[in-house]
Amino acid sequence: MTTFDLGPALLFVPADRPERYAKALERSDAIIIDLEDAVAVQDRPAAREALAKHLAAMDDASAARTVVRINPVEDHDFTEDVALLSNTAVRHVMVPKVESHQGVDEVAKALEGVGLIVLCETAAGVLEAARIAQHPAVTALMWGSEDLMASTGGSSSRFSDGTYRDVPRFARAQVLLAAAAAGKASIDTIHTDLSPTEQLVAEAQDAVATGWSAKACIHPAQVAVVREAYTPTPQELDYAQALLTEVDNHGGVFQFRGSMVDGPLIAHAKIVVERAQKLARSSR
Repeated sequence: MTTFDLGPALLFVPADRPERYAKALERSDAIIIDLEDAVAVQDRPAAREALAKHLAAMDDASAARTVVRINPVEDHDFTEDVALLSNTAVRHVMVPKVESHQGVDEVAKALEGVGLIVLCETAAGVLEAARIAQHPAVTALMWGSEDLMASTGGSSSRFSDGTYRDVPRFARAQVLLAAAAAGKASIDTIHTDLSPTEQLVAEAQDAVATGWSAKACIHPAQVAVVREAYTPTPQELDYAQALLTEVDNHGGVFQFRGSMVDGPLIAHAKIVVERAQKLARSSR
C-alpha cells in the first residue's frame, strides 16, 4: 500500500477548477483536489468529469503528489467519487468526517491499495482518532476545526486574536498523538487567513515544533510560509549534523558544544536532518 511522504505544504484546489490543477502543483509540495466542501453539490458531476480527464492524462510524478478528497461515506456523492477513482493512478485519497474504524473499512474495500488520509473533524471522529489511526489502510490523520465546532454546536474555533479556543486545541493534540502513536503521518489543518499573517507564521512554526508531518494550505501565498517554517536554518542543520557525527564517538550521554546530549536530543537532531532532506527532495 502507498505510504505517506508528502509535504510539508499541501495545497487545496477545488475539483471544479481544473485550470488550477497544474499551477497549484507547481506551487506546492502536493495538491489536494477537493470534491467535497469546495464544490457545490450541483457542480460535482461536472467536476468529476474534469477530474477524470486530468487523472487519465497524469504522469507518475504528478500522481505521486496528488491527493483527491472525496465526499463522506454517508454522502450520496461517495459512490460516484469512488467509481471515478477506481483503476486510476491516484495513490492518496482524503476521506472527510470519519468517525469510526468501520467507516475506514468501507473506503478501504472500495479503493484497495490506496493510502487513506483520514479527516478527524467531528467530536466523534476526534474521540475515535486513536482507533481510526490503527487501521492498516490509513497513512495519515488530519483534523479540521470548523467542522468540529459545527459538531459540538459551537460557532467559532478561534479567539479574536486568532489563537484556538481550548476545545480545538485539545482536538488538535488528540489527533496528532493518535497519529504518532500509530506510526502514521499527521497533517495540521488550514488557516483561513490567505495572506502570510503573524498568526499563520506562528501556527506553522508550532506545527513543526510539535511534530506535524505537514500542513494544509488554501492559497499559494501560504505555501511559502509553511515551507519556511519546516526548513531548518543553516545553524540548526549544521548543529544537528555535527551532533550526529559525534554520536559514534560516545557510548551514552556526552557533552557537545557546552551542553549535555542524551537520547531525546539525538532523536531531535535526526528529525532536523530528515526534514531538511525531505525538503530538498520535494524541491527537486
